[in-house]
Amino acid sequence: MAVACAVTASLTLLPLSHRGAGAFGGGAASGPGAAQAVQARSGDCTDPEASLPPSGADGPSIAKIKARGKLIAGVDQNSFQWGYRDPETGGLEGFDIDLVRAIAKNILGDPDAVIFRAIPTNQRIAALENDKVDVVVRTMTINCARLDQVSFSTAYFQAGQQVLAPKDSAITGFDKSLAGKRVCTAEGSTAYEALQKQSFGSVFKDEHDGTDADEDRLTVPNQLDCLVRLQLGEVDAIVTDNALAAGQAAQDPTVELKGDKPFTTEYYGVAAKRGADDLVARVNQVLVDYRRGGADSPWMTSYRHWLQDGLPGMTAPPAPKYRSN
Repeated sequence: MAVACAVTASLTLLPLSHRGAGAFGGGAASGPGAAQAVQARSGDCTDPEASLPPSGADGPSIAKIKARGKLIAGVDQNSFQWGYRDPETGGLEGFDIDLVRAIAKNILGDPDAVIFRAIPTNQRIAALENDKVDVVVRTMTINCARLDQVSFSTAYFQAGQQVLAPKDSAITGFDKSLAGKRVCTAEGSTAYEALQKQSFGSVFKDEHDGTDADEDRLTVPNQLDCLVRLQLGEVDAIVTDNALAAGQAAQDPTVELKGDKPFTTEYYGVAAKRGADDLVARVNQVLVDYRRGGADSPWMTSYRHWLQDGLPGMTAPPAPKYRSN
């Protein structure tokens, strides 16, 4: 428990709102020459993972990053193996952090030319809308609803929702064994949305959900908060991405993933402000290079270093999908 609590305590949250003036002026794709071929909105979205074709060309969003000399990335700093602070060095490390550095190297020629901003799950979209960050690389699932608010790169990781609970729990998975159980999720997560659709009689909503963070016990700002709640006996289970749950299980050997496999299939993408097409296309070019090389690719190298122990068996990243127009 000490590891989880220590990491949670170090989190620095951004004071964000969903609307209002950005920290850097206008939108990420504002100004002359801004691209307009944004991804489809949810109303006509049939293949959300299909993104813009890769390109190394500059545009207004890239020009802004180059003028600043730093890429500003919204990340997690309390998801073990994905984005977390090394307790010895204080530096950010993990699978998502490796990808951020690859993007910075491509755009700025320096993998360390990054300003990392730690953001909670429920503020990922707001951080982009309000120009607090250029990109969000934070285990963020691509889906049609989110395409109304942000743009996504091609998928860089395949995950799925699964139940995490104590090893001695009678809970067997995302099924009727959850009846009457207190289930924790992160606010604004696809796990919460899944429980809204099918809860199996579990209790997953706080009485004043989303109105008073101090009173929330079941819906929390960050995934790791759920592990702390579970360790304190305040909840009976967690529903989250299996990729994140594997990291939590690595921190606490008394918990485990329940069920034979995830009950959803989800893909993580790099998110950018809606309309920042030059940046999305550039990230897609980075991902082309990141996937290249088979077993020796940067993607596989990062996977083996950070994720293979908890999520074994992966032999390649998800194949990219591109829009035809």
